[in-house]
Amino acid sequence: MDNATQQIAEVNHATLFDWFEKIKEFGLNVWQNGIPQDNLINLGQAVAVLLFFLLLRRFLTKFTMNRLQNIFDKHDTQAGGSVLRALAEPIRFIPVVLGLFFANQCLELQPSIAIFADSIIRALILFVIFWSAFNIVSVSTKIFRKLEKVLTPSLVDWLIKLVKFLIVLMGVASILEIFGIDIGPILTGLGLFSVAVALGAKDLFQNIIAGISIIAESRFDVGDWVTVDGKVDGTVEFIGFRSTRIRRFDKAPVYVPNSALSDNCLINFSKMTHRRILWTIGVEYRTSTEQLKLIQERVMEYILGNDDYAKPPEVSCFMRVVQFGDSSIDFQLYAFTKTTNWMDWLKIREDLAYRIKEIVEVEAGTAFAFPSQSIYVEAVPGVAAENFVPPKGD
Repeated sequence: MDNATQQIAEVNHATLFDWFEKIKEFGLNVWQNGIPQDNLINLGQAVAVLLFFLLLRRFLTKFTMNRLQNIFDKHDTQAGGSVLRALAEPIRFIPVVLGLFFANQCLELQPSIAIFADSIIRALILFVIFWSAFNIVSVSTKIFRKLEKVLTPSLVDWLIKLVKFLIVLMGVASILEIFGIDIGPILTGLGLFSVAVALGAKDLFQNIIAGISIIAESRFDVGDWVTVDGKVDGTVEFIGFRSTRIRRFDKAPVYVPNSALSDNCLINFSKMTHRRILWTIGVEYRTSTEQLKLIQERVMEYILGNDDYAKPPEVSCFMRVVQFGDSSIDFQLYAFTKTTNWMDWLKIREDLAYRIKEIVEVEAGTAFAFPSQSIYVEAVPGVAAENFVPPKGD
């Protein structure tokens, strides 16, 4: 290994503090001794080259973007257009990196400073690469959405965030490696710091783990109607790392910690296969047995003959006399609709109510009962009440 190669190896393993020291020495040397004439000419050439690339930046980027756009238009791919828009900003930054690269070639710097400048240029190149990858992931949601056939939408969202985080982490680690900074001790320090934070932020990590559990178990997705332990009733809008936002039906948002959703009872109405109709229908006591049977038969004929209702044996469906109430003979109606949409269910139930009223009052010729009490006065044998005779006036 020659001296130059050995010097480069030593510089590459220097710390960032050593770089700053060398730059400081270079600045003091220029301040005390000035810039030599040859270096001044080289500096002017470097500035001219950099300005040239900055002036050509708009032309180069526009030319590159137009060429790529023509290629994507030729193949008629929408995905290509999305990727091109994601790469627009990184492509505009490439002429700046090229300008710095060629400007550096014009300078005759000291070996340590030259290597530092070269490291900066290589770091900028890596920055452009990882910047492009980050933007591509941001617009490649359609590719990730294909995973929804296997995974839940919320888990796909978390997967996209994880990929972005890994790209940023890899980019930072790669750039630090260029400057000779070992990321091993940094990661070790972060590990110790994470342990300390975990001890002080137990609830935070508990909610994060609960959020992962919720998504893994597919308890609910964004857009589902849920009720949490009888306290929160609404539509899920967002599943975050720490909490989930549920929009109540009065449009007020409720932020529920993920641990509460994981540990407490939760009803997901959006997972219903059918919607139930459970009614108690009371008719008057004067209703005869034949009328009761007629009501039962006609209502069941309507339900079983209507395509809006699920049929046995898929679900239970019946209408039976269940009790003699205080003021009525009570039927219990038990049926399920095929739809789970709330508005459609209300319309089906309303039509059923109209039909039952018609059956009871018109076809059966009886009436619905309402809460009432009857008072019976009975005469006691051998005891007669005296008649009151008012006195005659003068």
